[in-house]
Amino acid sequence: MMERAMEQLNVQLNRLTRSLRRARTVELPEDNETAVYTLMPMVMADQHRSVSELLLNSKFDVNYAFGRVKRSLLHIAANCGSVECLVLLLKRGANPNYQDISGCTPLHLAARNGQKKCMGRLLEYNADVNICNNEGLTAIHWLAVNGRTELLHDLVQHVTNVDVEDAMGQTALHVACQNGHKTTVQCLLDSGADINRPNVSGATPLYFACSHGQRDTAQILLSRGAKYLPDKNGITPLDLCVQGGYGETCEILIQHHGRLFQTLIQMTQNYDIKENMLRQVLEHVSQQSDSHYQRILTSLAEVATTNGHKLLSLSSSYEAQMKSLLRIIRIFCHVFRLGPSSPNNGNDMGYNGNKTQRSQVFKHLPLFSFLVLFFFLFLVPISSPSLYLYVCLSFLLAASIPTFLPSLSPLCPSLTLSPSLTQSLSLPPRLLSLSYFLQPLELLWHSLDEWLVLISTELEKSHEDPSNSSSSGSEIASFLFRQRGEVDPVSTSNPAVSTVVPSRPSPMPLPPSLNPKVHKGSSEVVLETPEVYADGEDVISMTANRLSAVIQAFYMCCSCQMPQGMTSPRFIEFVCKHDEVLKCFVTRNPKIIFNHFHFLLECPELMSRFMHIIKGQPFKERCEWFYEHLLAGQPDSDMVHRPVNENDILLIHRESIFRSSCEMVSKSTNEKLKQGIAVRFHGEEGMGQGVVREWFDVLSNEIINADYGLFTQSADGTTFQPNSNSSVNPDHLNYFQFTGQILGLALYHRQLVNIYFTRSFYKHILGIPVNYQDVSSIDPEYAKNLQWILDNDISDLGLELTFSVETDVFGAMEEVPLKPAGTSIIVTQDNKAEYVQLVTELRMTRAIQPQINAFLHGFHTFIPPSLIQLFDEYELELLLSGMPEIDVQDWHRNTEYTSGYDLEEPVIQWFWKVVESLTQEERVLLLQFVTGSSRVPHGGFAFLMGGSGLQKFTIASVPYTLNLLPTSSTCINMLKLPEYPSQEILRDRLLVALHCGSYGYTMA
Repeated sequence: MMERAMEQLNVQLNRLTRSLRRARTVELPEDNETAVYTLMPMVMADQHRSVSELLLNSKFDVNYAFGRVKRSLLHIAANCGSVECLVLLLKRGANPNYQDISGCTPLHLAARNGQKKCMGRLLEYNADVNICNNEGLTAIHWLAVNGRTELLHDLVQHVTNVDVEDAMGQTALHVACQNGHKTTVQCLLDSGADINRPNVSGATPLYFACSHGQRDTAQILLSRGAKYLPDKNGITPLDLCVQGGYGETCEILIQHHGRLFQTLIQMTQNYDIKENMLRQVLEHVSQQSDSHYQRILTSLAEVATTNGHKLLSLSSSYEAQMKSLLRIIRIFCHVFRLGPSSPNNGNDMGYNGNKTQRSQVFKHLPLFSFLVLFFFLFLVPISSPSLYLYVCLSFLLAASIPTFLPSLSPLCPSLTLSPSLTQSLSLPPRLLSLSYFLQPLELLWHSLDEWLVLISTELEKSHEDPSNSSSSGSEIASFLFRQRGEVDPVSTSNPAVSTVVPSRPSPMPLPPSLNPKVHKGSSEVVLETPEVYADGEDVISMTANRLSAVIQAFYMCCSCQMPQGMTSPRFIEFVCKHDEVLKCFVTRNPKIIFNHFHFLLECPELMSRFMHIIKGQPFKERCEWFYEHLLAGQPDSDMVHRPVNENDILLIHRESIFRSSCEMVSKSTNEKLKQGIAVRFHGEEGMGQGVVREWFDVLSNEIINADYGLFTQSADGTTFQPNSNSSVNPDHLNYFQFTGQILGLALYHRQLVNIYFTRSFYKHILGIPVNYQDVSSIDPEYAKNLQWILDNDISDLGLELTFSVETDVFGAMEEVPLKPAGTSIIVTQDNKAEYVQLVTELRMTRAIQPQINAFLHGFHTFIPPSLIQLFDEYELELLLSGMPEIDVQDWHRNTEYTSGYDLEEPVIQWFWKVVESLTQEERVLLLQFVTGSSRVPHGGFAFLMGGSGLQKFTIASVPYTLNLLPTSSTCINMLKLPEYPSQEILRDRLLVALHCGSYGYTMA
């Protein structure tokens, strides 16, 4: 008995020793679940000797499936590439075809991870290559997905069907094409894969290649005879390429199927395809050669012309045709600007399609300039003298010939050069064909011009003889049919009488009510004059939007042929010619400026012609237009819903708020500041819209701080004007630029600033000339003197004034001439008005011109001049600073209650009585305490802004405790008002909070 015990002890000691030496157990537990987790890390590390030793005298089931996915150790070995352990398990009877819960065998896992040796061993032990997992994938699919071509070569020898399909009907060739594995695709094709086999939705391998822009794969398939087939929903490979913006793959498709070029062009009319994707594709294709470039432009011009004529017909859908036309024209202009084979996307106007350097192009410039100018000035009849100037200026101002010729093409579409001349000039083909591909558009512009002339004629007749306006519609119909050579429908005495005219094609589209009606079974056309044209104004109502859209297209085409920032002289002449009709359009629908007449916003010289119409519109509507177009294309700037990047937060020091704000704004990018502003004061935790509002409020007070010397107080003590002596501060111009940025940012984000400027400074911001009356803001007595000079005859007064003034410059008097040689020009009765204007400009503009320029440079960073000119100086003050007075009744009407409060609660009634008893300054403090701003926005309290848009002033109930003060949440304009027991306590606690807690933030 004793010997047996000693024997068992020795066995245990030996086992312990071996275990300690090997740092692992030396005997597997009896239950499979525990044993498998002992073996798994060894299998993963391919510790085959240890695994072999443990399995030697063990009853462990090598096919035991464990874990959530029910895999065996053979799966683990195949997945990790543990070849030795895999062989060991196979020798001990592991099943090579055992499937886990997803249906994957060890061979699937080895193929997925590219474990070549494991795959070979599994095949030696009769692993079945044709087994599918639950998704229908075989080992060959896994190799195709990951592009394991080398392993695929070995595996296909064991595969009976290389086109085995998964659950979606996709073969290995489908997935290889989708992932762009070229050698894998070639291997499968060499192994007999069906190149045109569709999956369950009808998608072929070519379809899959195009869906992911795999151009090389598509090239292989097409070169081997792949068919161009749509899926069951009619979606083609070209559709997929365009939807994904895969220009290179589109190019391959067009090379093999030339008919697809026109299909691609027609896609410009498909609004289901994103415009930027179409641009990408056409941009790439156009860059391949001059012929591609010219063909695309010509085709786009033809499609645009067709759509434009449809738009001019009232039988078409306005919205659809308008969007289609403008979309095509935008794409046309984009491709046109690029030029063929441009290495930098067409930004270098001196780079042409043949990659000829600027110097080489200009080698022939003297001869070319002489020939072209001679041709235009003496051989080509031009309707307006201004066009002669345009020809010369276009030639002189253009950066290169490729810019010059496009500007000439609209003037003379028929311009062609003889072969001998083109050969001598060595001009690139692109230049010789510009007039050709612009010809279709010229037909559209001609139709537009005819329509506008027609409407202008009828308007003039209507104004001259209003009693004759009833015949306007009939005269329009007569005019159009005379253009067609048909019988005048109004020649009959009775408008209801039908007139029979021969049927023939129309040279320009007519409205359906003017179009002849073709009756079935007849070769004749019956015209009926409609009653809808009883008033010529109805013609404008029905055609204004359509014509305006075509005008917009015309402007875009003219602009794309000009250097950046230069308005096309041809378009300026067009606007001048049709001035009255265009003004009529704008008067009837001012919003047309933003819908179609963008040229007014971009061309101040044109906008001035329409400004009186624009400013005649309600201020509220102009505000809506302003912000609608100011924020167009910008992401949501809502700080509540947009996560804030810590690097984007403006960390401001209160003790040096001006300088620290200037530093932080200069470090941030304009685009980030447009997206949203996040402000945190140093040492404070609070953030949100309330803090942003306080920042603008406090910073605006610092801007007019006399210590910086930037602004001086006006005579009335309430408004401010740039300081003409601000140069005493060496950084004054940088600070003025920063001030402009702050006011621009405030306006951009609908924040108010606590500062009011003089009327003259608002005029400077708007680009409005100042007058002598503006002088009163800085020197009322001097303004009266100027007024007296204008009102009285100064001929015999002996004033001895000259066109000069004495100015105090840092204590020294200097005589400053108002005009060249002004000190010797006497002011007389005849020139006194000029003197007053020049004095005004000196005092109000010239003396502070550098400061104004620096301010506007910062302001225009965020607010385009074209948009701000929608307002006058009084309206601009409202936009920037809000209403100066607080209307308690309006405040009361636009307040909401929550958390148990309502209008009938005694606390609420006490609160409003207290507010009515407060001084104006205390009311401002209360408003600032709750909203973070001391100003009421234009429109009153109904337009208070919160963190997520409009947010009314809100009062919420809070349980009362002794000495508890009111608090606020400025992001949502909420006053948290305790349930005070009396009006006296409420007033006392509220005033303490206002005077002690109106600045600074903590987290609620």
